[in-house]
Amino acid sequence: MSHNIYIKKSKIKTSVETLFLWHSANGAISRLTPPWAPLKMIARKGDGIKKGAKVRFRLRFFKIPMIWEAEHIDYQENKLFKDRQIKGPFSKWEHTHRFISDGKENSIMEDKIEFKLPFGFLSRPFYGFAKKEFKRIFKYRHRVLKYDLEHHVGKTKKKRILISGASGTIGSTLVPFLRTCGHEVIRLVRKQENLLDDEVFWDPYNGILDLEKAGPIDAVINFNGVDISRGRWTNRQKKRIIDSRIIPTRLLVKKMADLEPKPAIFISTSAIGFYGEGGNEILTETADMGDCFISRVCRQWEDASIKAQSSGIRTIQLRIGVVLTPAGGALKRMELPFKTGCGVKLSHGRQYMSWISMEDVLSGILYILDNHKIKGPVNLAAPNPVTNIEFSKTLAGVFSKKVFFTIPKFLAAALWGEMGKETLLTSARVKPEKLLDNGFIFQHKTLLPALKDMLGR
Repeated sequence: MSHNIYIKKSKIKTSVETLFLWHSANGAISRLTPPWAPLKMIARKGDGIKKGAKVRFRLRFFKIPMIWEAEHIDYQENKLFKDRQIKGPFSKWEHTHRFISDGKENSIMEDKIEFKLPFGFLSRPFYGFAKKEFKRIFKYRHRVLKYDLEHHVGKTKKKRILISGASGTIGSTLVPFLRTCGHEVIRLVRKQENLLDDEVFWDPYNGILDLEKAGPIDAVINFNGVDISRGRWTNRQKKRIIDSRIIPTRLLVKKMADLEPKPAIFISTSAIGFYGEGGNEILTETADMGDCFISRVCRQWEDASIKAQSSGIRTIQLRIGVVLTPAGGALKRMELPFKTGCGVKLSHGRQYMSWISMEDVLSGILYILDNHKIKGPVNLAAPNPVTNIEFSKTLAGVFSKKVFFTIPKFLAAALWGEMGKETLLTSARVKPEKLLDNGFIFQHKTLLPALKDMLGR
């Protein structure tokens, strides 16, 4: 029956062999999972996408937590592979991934879902909703697939990349992205038992890290640091914020300097909080450091990475803006209030907010890895920052809502103290001058398309 089938097709400028090979890469499933989807892969067995391979997910179906297991039941190289639900929310689920050659340099990607909802005829009213959700998901999947294959895959030399903080919001998204782009990723982890082939144990607070075990390394990316926006900044919390950034960075720099050969590049994170209160001033990488707690944290954080440069390693300090993804960070916390019509502006709303979509974070990092002219501080933020009131109205509009409420400055200060003042009320109008001057092209230059894409709207 037609209402039990959903099909999505896209033309992609790449060979059918490259398209098929992309799907067999470790990380392909995670890369294609939308950031808003209540789905996370927790286990896999077998050989990639070949017949007999099994994948297990944790998901929420109508807010109900459950396990979804799928088994690959057909595999024809460069033509198709098929998976079928063996446990999960559907009465039937078969997903055929079909690859169709359209000349030497073009392919057609076809996803075909044959499904049945549970509860028989009682489920009939929900088929329209299910297809609407499939449309959201596969529109995102095909856009990501097309962009990655046409702009990233095969464009850079394969690298072995070591990542710390790989389980965080950015790191967990970056790892599958880099892998599907053809790079090899090694993750630094805090566990000692049952290490996987791509894991290396470290304990930065006790100075434990044997980089020799990782083998030759071309690049190191450092994503360490506890979330600054959680709770009040007590003296104890401030120490945690500083230590979680400085100590791991210093250890990485020390251990990289001892390697031979050394990594060619070290990307260490920082934040636009470096600039402090900027008012309406446009802040490029040459702007002065601010005068607040977060500015001083960023200064120490960046200083801890600079010694890598003197060791002959090209070193970058990424001053990252507010990263837009419903998988974590600010947007995750804002999504529900704005979706339900309870969104707010903060104080007068004229303070600037420098944002960046997760997709541009990934593309920006990949671009920096391969662009040898870029070094030192780099503003990783979209070229069009907006005021808080603009951001609030735009986000509310994505959900067809309006902004009726304001949190006054005194209330924000009472609720969140110094943290609220520096993260919510401070104005930072940041310009990504180095990236723009070196030819980087943003996928999301303006806010509305970025929010729509990241939220699947």
